[in-house]
Amino acid sequence: MRLFFSSLLIFIAAGIFASPLEGGYALAPRSAAPESEKAQAYVNARLRVIDSAKKFLGTPYRHGGVNFSGVDCSGFVYASFLDALGVSVPRTVSGLHTWTIRTSIENAQPGDLLFFKTDSTNNLSHVGLYLGDRRFIHSASAGTNTGVIYSSLDEPYWARAYAGAGRAFPAAPAEYFTENTSLSGAGRQNSASGQSSSSGHSSSTGHNSSSGHVPVSGGGGRLLVGAAVAPIWNGFVQGGELMRGISAQFYLYADTYTFGSRMVFGFEVRPEYDSALNVFRIPLTLSWGYDEKLRLFFGPVISFGDDSFNQGGTKWLLAVGAMAAPFDITSISGVYSPFIEVSWQSGLFSNNNFNIVNDFSSGFRFSTGVRWLLQVK
Repeated sequence: MRLFFSSLLIFIAAGIFASPLEGGYALAPRSAAPESEKAQAYVNARLRVIDSAKKFLGTPYRHGGVNFSGVDCSGFVYASFLDALGVSVPRTVSGLHTWTIRTSIENAQPGDLLFFKTDSTNNLSHVGLYLGDRRFIHSASAGTNTGVIYSSLDEPYWARAYAGAGRAFPAAPAEYFTENTSLSGAGRQNSASGQSSSSGHSSSTGHNSSSGHVPVSGGGGRLLVGAAVAPIWNGFVQGGELMRGISAQFYLYADTYTFGSRMVFGFEVRPEYDSALNVFRIPLTLSWGYDEKLRLFFGPVISFGDDSFNQGGTKWLLAVGAMAAPFDITSISGVYSPFIEVSWQSGLFSNNNFNIVNDFSSGFRFSTGVRWLLQVK
């Protein structure tokens, strides 16, 4: 058990301190690629995010919004990365600030993030996507122009509110950003024509208060918590009810790049009651997957009560299984995912009445449920 918990802590630490978006998405370079290939791949990914962000120009501001009907500042960044790369980045201003790597505005590159303090709390409350040449695109909640607009750090309001830049991708050499690719001129026409928002700042009600939902398909350096409830269906126990029990699940997930490509390791506590067997069990499992949508898990099981189906019961069990959550439903309170799970629990019997058919019938689990995940780091 000591080795088990030590390994879990290593996985969590690796996830928390992983660099943003070095891998784990379709445009990411190979880990063994030469530096020139990596640099070009990161530039291409940055430009994809900017192109996606530009699709939102003119979209109205909406607190908690993450689509074309309305976006808040962090929702705009979240939606841009998701549309461009299929990557779910943190959903709040503070989460994005933690996720990115600190850099100066002089060293910031297109596709990085800019952070602002726009209220009296002196906390970070606004975020925008950097375009180069001190210009950025963002969703403003107050001022002359609101919604998704271009602005500049040369505007007095944003110069005063500016609080720092965060690197979203590994830096690329400056020569990779040419006039045709840097998009440094993006928004210049808007600024020149008076359409940039010199006073289009964000109110304190539109940003950090979005208690960030987590997305669950990509990104790096995340720590997730969650819970689920799932009926256990009767598949093979004859004469039983349609539902043979119910389980709850509690999750702790963390990203890591320790082994090259992005992986998500987890620890779950899975208390369940099996009415067909009259047994209460608590599987304690480690899980693994490239994301949260498809996961494999295994671990020991603590059991209470005798397995009435096998006339004697098991005293120690091992759980192994797989879970698939094919799609997500996002909200400002978290990500909700319907899932299907199959597992096998078996162990040592305390009598000589072992029967392979009975063992399979009692050990096989099939359940469907709803999972909730929230990003906390």
